[in-house]
Amino acid sequence: MSKNIDTYNQANDFAQVLQIIEQNRSQAVQAVNHASVLTAWQVGAYVSDKIKNAAWGSKVVQQLAEYIHTQNPSLKGWSKVTIYRMVNFYETYTSTAFHALIERLKLSQQFMSSLSAQIESEEIVSPQMTQLDEKPIMSFEMTQMPSLLMRIGWTNHQIILRGCTTPEQYVFYILYAEYEKLQNKELERAIKTDAYSRVLSDKKYQSQMLKATYPQAEVLLKDHAVLDMLGVPRKYKESKLRKGIVEHMKDFILEMGKDFLYIDQEHQLEVGGQIFRCDLLFYHRALQCLVAIELKTTKFDPRDLGQLEFYLEALDQTERRSNENPSIGILMCKDANPEVVRYALNRSMSPTMVSKYEEQLKVGSVLQRSLEEFVGFIAN
Repeated sequence: MSKNIDTYNQANDFAQVLQIIEQNRSQAVQAVNHASVLTAWQVGAYVSDKIKNAAWGSKVVQQLAEYIHTQNPSLKGWSKVTIYRMVNFYETYTSTAFHALIERLKLSQQFMSSLSAQIESEEIVSPQMTQLDEKPIMSFEMTQMPSLLMRIGWTNHQIILRGCTTPEQYVFYILYAEYEKLQNKELERAIKTDAYSRVLSDKKYQSQMLKATYPQAEVLLKDHAVLDMLGVPRKYKESKLRKGIVEHMKDFILEMGKDFLYIDQEHQLEVGGQIFRCDLLFYHRALQCLVAIELKTTKFDPRDLGQLEFYLEALDQTERRSNENPSIGILMCKDANPEVVRYALNRSMSPTMVSKYEEQLKVGSVLQRSLEEFVGFIAN
């Protein structure tokens, strides 16, 4: 018994040491990211000021890049292109259009009560004025940086600036990248598949029970998915679709949202001595519930919704734990008539939704939700 206690105590001690290491490592990475963003802001501001005041001609930025390399060869990546990206970074977030959006967002009461401390243009990160020979390096007036920009690293900022065109998209992807903890390639995919429109679009395909039970589901659950990573043939069966998803589970979860945890495929449910199989079973960390996904390679059929609701009842009665919320059902189909879906969901007494998928991205979605709602959700 004593040996077991010693082993337990030792494991607990080791876990605490690991926690210290990981916590400080995370803080160190965050400090590096903050320093990179602040450096980009200050360099961008300095060069922008020189160009706007005609102090520098068109060749000077190239000469600056060469000077940095000559004076300190250990500094990698300081090319003419990189410096101009920093100029663009500074000028984008000091533009009239961006600050007009910030002012508009500040009008939202929900926004003011939750996120204003981080995004208001008045609350900023002040640039440090380094002294050299008793003269400040930066002798011009620099616009102060909104602390919103500190939420992600410099590389992600470059990806957003390359892939987006409006202030609304800039704000959305900064917050979305932070919330989903997106790495570089993941953020590129989110922009490519237009996560902005798909997350903020009006969720017509969710049952009233789902909206009532999980108000946050409108942001957390997408009713439009892009499964281009599967590479399915022109014609395929549901089993092929399911196997493709399982084989590309990491990409599928990224598409659906990182809070999804994969549990099983063709999950067996025993009811009345009979075995039924749910295509895919997940657990959603934020909503704290099981999520059953049924796959259909055809157009939405109301009869499929009844099958899904049956699975949810079986999950809640036989597998749901006391600390978990009611299970959610997602019916993924290739196409759906909005009117037919509305009629079917109006009578649904279960937290269900219909999600359309496409094998390749088709540009041209309609944005109907406001950015203010998303900002308010992220802040809570």
